[in-house]
Amino acid sequence: MLLTITYTGHNTQELGFLLHKNPERAQRFELNYGQAYVFYPEVSDEKTTAALLLDIDPIDLARGKVGSKDGGLFDYVNDRPYASTSFMSTAIARVFGTAMSGRCDKRPELADTPLLLTACIYSLKDNGDTELARQIFEPLGYEVKAERRKLDDKFPEWGISPYIDLTISGTVRLSELLNHIFVLIPVFDKQKHYYIQEEEIKKLLSHGEGWLGTHPQKQKIVNRYFYAKRSFARRAIGKLNDDIPEAEDEDTEPAPEKEKKEFTPLNTLRMEAVKNAVHDSGAKSVIDLGCGECKLTSMLLTERQITKVTACDVSIGTLEKASQRMHLDRMSPYLRDKLTLMQASLTYRDERFSGYDCACIIEVIEHIEPMRLPALERSVFGFANPRTVIVTTPNIEYNANYEYMKENTLRHTDHRFEWTRAEFREWTEHVCKEYGYTCEISGIGDIDEALGTPTQMGVFTKNG
Repeated sequence: MLLTITYTGHNTQELGFLLHKNPERAQRFELNYGQAYVFYPEVSDEKTTAALLLDIDPIDLARGKVGSKDGGLFDYVNDRPYASTSFMSTAIARVFGTAMSGRCDKRPELADTPLLLTACIYSLKDNGDTELARQIFEPLGYEVKAERRKLDDKFPEWGISPYIDLTISGTVRLSELLNHIFVLIPVFDKQKHYYIQEEEIKKLLSHGEGWLGTHPQKQKIVNRYFYAKRSFARRAIGKLNDDIPEAEDEDTEPAPEKEKKEFTPLNTLRMEAVKNAVHDSGAKSVIDLGCGECKLTSMLLTERQITKVTACDVSIGTLEKASQRMHLDRMSPYLRDKLTLMQASLTYRDERFSGYDCACIIEVIEHIEPMRLPALERSVFGFANPRTVIVTTPNIEYNANYEYMKENTLRHTDHRFEWTRAEFREWTEHVCKEYGYTCEISGIGDIDEALGTPTQMGVFTKNG
């Protein structure tokens, strides 16, 4: 990963004072995920360039330090060590933190002066969104140039690269440039290499102070910055809107405040709906197939009606994280006796799946290749054959309501498909006919009259 910043004008060697990095020597910085190097490939009175180079070890990433998934070839073969992503943003904060704050004790007047600066960010992934760079940088006063190349000149059939080399130029303070880049690089990538906590909202607002609240694309920027945390995006937008002063009119009475609708995350609504469906089925034993973080399992454990809960997932790493999340080592004996953790695949017949009143398959089937669905059907509905099966999956029609999503894309990179309401109903009818069930379909989440709800749920009940 490479970032260069060029200062053009007079006495440009003073860029070293602004960045707090001496142009006469290269410097190395140890990061959690590799090393960062700062050096100056060009130094003169008229033009000086500073470079920030990141050297990331892809093997270290796959060893569970940062950015690692739970096994698989993807951990070792991917673009994370080479494309400019959130790794670059955190390196900027680590290496150029003082410059970002606008402090320069030796040249304070220069730190407050707009300079002719050019920044180049190499291998920035925009997935072919040709307008994104201009949409977010031009309103800040930059001249924007994005270069895109073929993936390989010898194999034109491979198509155009999803990466760009981005150059932005403008007359700005160095601290402004660094903060703009810090915030906007993750807007391209949408996949941070670290766990997102509430502190991230304050960080965004701090680095976006003075410009993000009035940016015409602030909604898009914040949504993509918090791609995996929609609740954080809504809170950040609310705070940004509160910080924008409204024009006062002495002759106009203030409008009454609108009643604020209480927001509940979709995942919470989904888990509550499934828990209620389990309760209404009368089940006393439940198996959570594809349990993930065991959020549903945790809720079911506290239900008095339920005496046995088994959490099953194909990933041992996921089960280990789930046990830590549930504090298995400190769990009360009453709850611990109810719980079983099991490593298994839904697409293979497993005798351990049998004997449960209810099986829950929550946001799982869309992660399975369509050709493997018949195997899942036989494993769950045919061999395990519980009295009740509860399935939830996204409604692809509702995706049109998400501003951050492109047309004909899926909600998660690991989704193999997403069904329309008609397709989901067709699948449930096939399963009922093949394995002797009836199914009641309902929706979960906000209702769009034309597009339905974001999540669709089917509750299968065994005939007879």
